[in-house]
Amino acid sequence: MTQHADDDALDRPAGVAELRLATGEPDPAPPDGVPAQELPLDRNQAILQAAKQVGSLLKRTGHPFALAGSVAVYAHGGTQNLQHDVDFAIRPEDAEAVAETLREAGLTVYEPPEDWLLKAGCLGQQVDLIFELAHRPVDTELLERAERLSVDSVLMPVLSPTDLVHSRVAAFSEHHCDFGAVLPIARVLREKVDWDRVRRDCGDEPMSDAFFYFLERLDVIPPRPGTRPEPKPEEDR
Repeated sequence: MTQHADDDALDRPAGVAELRLATGEPDPAPPDGVPAQELPLDRNQAILQAAKQVGSLLKRTGHPFALAGSVAVYAHGGTQNLQHDVDFAIRPEDAEAVAETLREAGLTVYEPPEDWLLKAGCLGQQVDLIFELAHRPVDTELLERAERLSVDSVLMPVLSPTDLVHSRVAAFSEHHCDFGAVLPIARVLREKVDWDRVRRDCGDEPMSDAFFYFLERLDVIPPRPGTRPEPKPEEDR
């Protein structure tokens, strides 16, 4: 991917020391007269900074990837109400090389018990490097559908709205079915999502089908033709 020197510059609030990747060296001293304890970023901004750092590093080293999760929703126009970590989608065959790249940059990378992702730490935030979304391996086709968007001034590939919603809906099961977490994403992305494709891929599953019915009743998406009785004319009531 092409490197852009200007779009990789990190924005930071006035008076906050420059953030950098961990190198094992002591952190720079805070600006004169400003106690270090007054400098922390709020959680949303800290998550964005971590996304920008890791995204810039993956761009610079040429690894195929796409931003996922709540930061990807934010990049597509969602509110800056980010969840507890940063998610990147990578291919399974690239996982070892990506991990080595992050370690060489000074980040801690480890394998959790789950066998479908790696985890790393950046600027005090958790970064998930996911190579399987909703029980399907991340592949080149998925990454090629990603859109190049600005993430707080840094351009990087971001999963398409359809793939973002699909990955959440396809993950529903009897043991994990949090409609409340996915509803805000469906609302903010609804005009950008190919709902026919999501229904075609997920609609036969009972939890997914229930979620689509939920979205229809809330007027987030239109009902499929013939699935809801048409209202009777006034004169017939």
